Amino acid sequence: MSPDVDLTAPKPGRHALRDRLLALDYRLFEFAAERHWPGAERILPRLSRSANHGVLWFTAAAVMAASRTPRGRRAAARGIASLSLASATINTLGKRSVRRPRPVLDPVPAVRHLKRQPITTSFPSGHSASAAAFATGVALESPTWGAVVAPVAWSVALSRVYTGVHFPSDVLAGAALGAGAAYAVQGLVPTRAQGIPPARPRADAPALPDGAGLIMVANSAAGSVERVHALAQALPQAELVECEPADIRDELAKAAARAQALGVCGGDGTVNAAAEVALRHGLPLAVLPGGTLNHFAYDLGVEDARDLSRAVRGGEAVRVDVGRFASGDHRGVFLNNCSLGVYPELVRERDRWSHRIGGWPAGVLAALRVLNADRHPLEAELGGGARPLWLLFVGNCTYHRMGLVPGRRTDLADGRFDVRVVHGGRKPALRLLAAAFAGPLTRSPAHAAVQVDRLRVAGVAPGTPLAHDGEVTEVHGEVTLEKLPEALTVYRPLNGTST
Repeated sequence: MSPDVDLTAPKPGRHALRDRLLALDYRLFEFAAERHWPGAERILPRLSRSANHGVLWFTAAAVMAASRTPRGRRAAARGIASLSLASATINTLGKRSVRRPRPVLDPVPAVRHLKRQPITTSFPSGHSASAAAFATGVALESPTWGAVVAPVAWSVALSRVYTGVHFPSDVLAGAALGAGAAYAVQGLVPTRAQGIPPARPRADAPALPDGAGLIMVANSAAGSVERVHALAQALPQAELVECEPADIRDELAKAAARAQALGVCGGDGTVNAAAEVALRHGLPLAVLPGGTLNHFAYDLGVEDARDLSRAVRGGEAVRVDVGRFASGDHRGVFLNNCSLGVYPELVRERDRWSHRIGGWPAGVLAALRVLNADRHPLEAELGGGARPLWLLFVGNCTYHRMGLVPGRRTDLADGRFDVRVVHGGRKPALRLLAAAFAGPLTRSPAHAAVQVDRLRVAGVAPGTPLAHDGEVTEVHGEVTLEKLPEALTVYRPLNGTST
């Protein structure tokens, strides 16, 4: 080998390839400059300006949120989160990594020029990154809204070349970064569709094409009038009964005596009452979420009237587990969870404020008040010994952590209770927070978690509050909890929720 050969020098082919790519980039830029699409000179520059500082996308998110559907609100939030991550990445890394000058505007007709030309570097396109991030984030949560937003996002990206402020490669790189940001957000906070439980075990339920035979009892205090009316349009022969919370159980019992399928619209406490009646009468249950949290309906995979009506029309249903508790002469069931300790007190405090300030603000206020109060841990005999506890949480089926979001159930018929215990100590807030972020099968000096199919809790003082599905009752003696595997038949679309 010749000693004059420099192995560290770049190969000439690399420069040639780069030069060819830059030449192609410029030819594409000139090609776009020569095009005269009808109406584009009037629309695209305005559209490009409307996307400055994300104004266009924040407006689109507001429109989606105003649709008042859970899917629309989540799509809006995911789009904004994706846009925010993309913008932060572009401004901190992208623009500083490649200092490429803006295109020369000579080939671009003056009528297309923006009134204020950007002064930052050209690569990559921040507008394209924001557009792609927002559209991709929205589409991951709701393909329907994504199809509405995508043409607008594509037009914004195109406008950056059409107005002469970016080369095509700037736009492509920005769009790729934006889409990547949306998928990064999805990794941290999975979409609800990723957590829909499997459609098993399937159950036989009557198909009611026009809703005849379904009696839907709605809690009028839950603010679910619009959802009930949407279901009435989809299932015109279904019978709808709206009543006050105090009359829910009586109306459910009357409906069960003459229905082929029992329906309920309300929060988790209302759904709990309907499940108890449906079990007693051997009826399939149709759940339309109408409360603040709607844990059971959402974990089941039913979000709105479209999901439920599709399942009822086709007779699509599954069997789910039910939890049952007994304490003295008092018995009840739960679909979500049953708990002792600080959580029942939190529920009581939340219910005290919810009608004044709304469900979510009341939950935050209740948590602050309960955790800051001067209190002593619960004394209970669990697993063969007496111990102080801040919380005993018994979930109906296993709660899984998905990214940064709170735990959700991905199987509603796994035959297990998910038991979480937070031991007594001086700092309940820190211990409860640590337990909330722990996995389903962890142990530490502060908290523990196990999975069982039966549980016995002794030594609890009479009158101690016990919460089940958001409702609070009192302990009358030893508490026993047992599983009723696959006991309840519930309507749900077998191929997932609609979009």
